[in-house]
Amino acid sequence: MSAPFRFPKFFVTNPSPCPYLPGKVERKVFTELSGRHASELNEALGRIGFRRSQSVAYRPSCIDCSACVSVRVKADQFMPSATQRKLMRRHADLEVSACRPWTTEEQYALLRRYLAQRHPGGGMAEMDEHDFADMVEQTPVRTYVVEYREPSVDGKPGKLVGACLSDQQGDGLSMIYSFYDVDPGARRGLGTYIILDHIIRAARAGLPYVYLGYWVEGSDRMAYKATFKPMERLSREGWSDMDSVDAPEPPSIGDQLPSRSPRRILVDA
Repeated sequence: MSAPFRFPKFFVTNPSPCPYLPGKVERKVFTELSGRHASELNEALGRIGFRRSQSVAYRPSCIDCSACVSVRVKADQFMPSATQRKLMRRHADLEVSACRPWTTEEQYALLRRYLAQRHPGGGMAEMDEHDFADMVEQTPVRTYVVEYREPSVDGKPGKLVGACLSDQQGDGLSMIYSFYDVDPGARRGLGTYIILDHIIRAARAGLPYVYLGYWVEGSDRMAYKATFKPMERLSREGWSDMDSVDAPEPPSIGDQLPSRSPRRILVDA
């Protein structure tokens, strides 16, 4: 006989300075993801705005602010802009592979350089090898590290220029955390390309969404997320279109790609 499902216990963090809006404080509600139903719980919570970090699902629960909005891209209806199409062509030579969630020294070195350049004072700035391993490897759900490399030479793997920790869910791909080469002379637009690649993979698999986490109107750090259209946002009334597109619609990604089985899209795409 299988064990009965137990409703999870939720907890609330102490208030702390908001990383997105000056003068604000943030508070989170969270619960543990454990046991045989961890994957189902994670997916159910993801549909109501929770995000995963290791074996914890969390979402903002601020007393006087609701600026953090969960957003997801409609993968099969996605319409890349001219700039995004250019990026897709520019980085088409990158070799992409989905790995099981095990960390490497090469990944950690890339993460350190990324954090030093983009988030020097952030909460992850002091992350060591063990912290990184915990972030990637402590997962109770179906998780991959998607690596982006320069073309191989003489059979040897090319330089690692990007990586993304991603969960595969029943209704889409959830991008947990991405990092990439930001050194002088690095390829431009890698962060955008990693999102585009996930959208294409989801569309090929027949998975309707790519979850991008939270978007905060007025936050420069979050502005890039609104460029992936069509997009939905979560409110108290549920998921709805974030905005409309008045310009003539180009063919969507879904119209241009053959369908593929969603079961192993991160591995096979």
